[in-house]
Amino acid sequence: MSERPVAISDRGGWCLAAGRPHPALRPFLRSYAGYWETEALPSRMRTLPTRTVVVIINLGPPMFLRTPDPSGGNRDFGSFAAGMYDGPGLYEHPGGQLGVQLDLTPLGAYTLLGVPMARLANSAADLPDLLGPSAAALTGRLAGTPGWGDRFDLLDAYLLRRLETGPVPDPEVRRAWDLLLRSGGTAGVAELAADVGWSRKHLTHRFREQAGLPPKVMGRVLRFERAVGMLARGGDLAATASACGYYDQAHLNREFRTLAGCTPTTLRAEGAEPQLLTSGDAPSPP
Repeated sequence: MSERPVAISDRGGWCLAAGRPHPALRPFLRSYAGYWETEALPSRMRTLPTRTVVVIINLGPPMFLRTPDPSGGNRDFGSFAAGMYDGPGLYEHPGGQLGVQLDLTPLGAYTLLGVPMARLANSAADLPDLLGPSAAALTGRLAGTPGWGDRFDLLDAYLLRRLETGPVPDPEVRRAWDLLLRSGGTAGVAELAADVGWSRKHLTHRFREQAGLPPKVMGRVLRFERAVGMLARGGDLAATASACGYYDQAHLNREFRTLAGCTPTTLRAEGAEPQLLTSGDAPSPP
């Protein structure tokens, strides 16, 4: 039995188990989040652009995804990876959910999934199509392992092996991503390109290939994600627009219509979360 600390929370009808990955994996993913329903009720929710690539290892019934790119979703999935979005999607489940969610950084996903993240932009792919037969074997082992600590140990071992063999992002792309994060999404492409010593065109091409979206679009997603968080905490629309780098409240509204498919007021009323299933709900990993 694993001695790994796992934080369990019960949010009424849902239970969540959070654990930290191996230290070598932490630059690539935030936490392991196991989830299961104690009341098997159908669910439906809007999905939003965020800074993470969501991987679901599904141990329950299939779920339906509608992605911004219709050719990459609009069907039932078992275990899957959903790439970077720059528009809204939809998730539906009949109930009885059980699985593990991994929130990977875009460049972490590039390494651990081993595919260009441009392939997953605005879409999703079945995990076996990305990882090969090992994905089904991992899912089977997780399903046959009762404890969440032991399940997270299995994930550590599997992902550490992939870390050894996965592609490494260009240092320039990693630097541009770090600068974009530190700026809250406000750094322009010209500024990023000058810093890393590449042309704007070359940076945009390589960044999109490895991170999934062009740097200009990624900046929009980062600003939007911050705005969603501020509004969820009760922030004022005008103050949120100013803090997140929008020209004015009208600019904020336009961006929300593009990225979320609705106004900020509608999104706040829905209580939508930026990420697919568990983000914002899971307890902090020990």
